[in-house]
Amino acid sequence: QVQLVESGGGLVQAGGSLRLSCTASGGTFSGYNMGWFRQAPGKEHEFLGTIKWSGRSTYYADHVRGRFTISRDNAETTVYLQMNSLKPEDTAVYYCAASASRLQIGIKVHEYDYWGQGIQVTVSS
Repeated sequence: QVQLVESGGGLVQAGGSLRLSCTASGGTFSGYNMGWFRQAPGKEHEFLGTIKWSGRSTYYADHVRGRFTISRDNAETTVYLQMNSLKPEDTAVYYCAASASRLQIGIKVHEYDYWGQGIQVTVSS
């Protein structure tokens, strides 16, 4: 059983940057691909990006590619989401998730096995 805890959220002005962290415990972190999602009020979970277990490959949703960057530190069992040029429409609860399916790039909610509790990011205009 893997536990995931997000941190680093908060309030930021439009155009600013924020880095979210997600620290894992209770499992072999390097055995999982890690993904980031978000959910705005009244909307479904939205895929943002994913990073392979090795950290050597990433994949992003079109609407965040170039603004968001995912990285990981397997020694620290932590995955990061660096968010730049933030917009008010980026306001949402952000979630990290772990997938044991190392061979595939997961972009759907059901492809992930473990989830963090989520953390609020609010971008003011």
